[in-house]
Amino acid sequence: MTIALVTGANQGLGRAIAAQLAERLGPDSTVYVSGRNADRVREAAAAIPGAVPLVLDVGSGESVAAAAAQVRERHGGIDLVVSNAAARRSADRSDADTVREFVNTNNLGATRMIRAFGPLLRSGGRFVIVASAFGSLRYLDPSLHDHFDTGTMTLADVDREMLAYAELVEAGKDKTAGWPDSINYPSKIGQVAAARVFARTDAAARNLFIGAVCPGLVDTEASRPWFTDMAQAQSPGEAAVDIVKILVDPVNPAFIGQLVQHGVVIGWEADSDAGPVQAKRR
Repeated sequence: MTIALVTGANQGLGRAIAAQLAERLGPDSTVYVSGRNADRVREAAAAIPGAVPLVLDVGSGESVAAAAAQVRERHGGIDLVVSNAAARRSADRSDADTVREFVNTNNLGATRMIRAFGPLLRSGGRFVIVASAFGSLRYLDPSLHDHFDTGTMTLADVDREMLAYAELVEAGKDKTAGWPDSINYPSKIGQVAAARVFARTDAAARNLFIGAVCPGLVDTEASRPWFTDMAQAQSPGEAAVDIVKILVDPVNPAFIGQLVQHGVVIGWEADSDAGPVQAKRR
């Protein structure tokens, strides 16, 4: 019996991932549809055969810990975890007003999930962070690359870097320090950095698959305000296909600790092969 959990699964891409996982895994498995709003989570789970609602706010350490405790008590462990929940940016809010919530949800939310659910992963388990093609050092000034030395840093280091970055943005000092114009780039880099650190410490030692994935451009409420032409965008169901393959199909060892888009590794280093980078997640 396979136990799976998807965060941010009451709508859009997360809901599509949960639905396809439930279909691929079959009736003997359990797929937790999680999100902050209990009513929306129940509604989404009711529409997916084999799904179970679970209230889980990745922005709250207490909520993540409580959800992990429930899974541990019911099943003793877990097999598949998809860290998909993400805060949205809005064109009518400045980055300075947005960055704290953005980092807390997208970055600290991912590391909270790693800390709480990582220890529950059974041998052969898989943990995937949904990020974007922007999660590469090629989008960061070379002077800042040492802030994300994933060969030596810990998850705590990743958290500290992202919180320090948020403080710079709030103070209006990020641009003079060389950071990109949009908070989306550093946040995605931080997400992939967390996956790389987790993979370095746990993947081989515990027989786990750990990585990050970019679904490409997806037609969702979060994406539409940022693009004038969505003709090439995928539906959530279309975008979920590649992610579910990584979760269910035989493991490709080359994907461990990497950012993958449409079955191709997007290089972490600035001078590595970028792979397909046509699309942004949010």
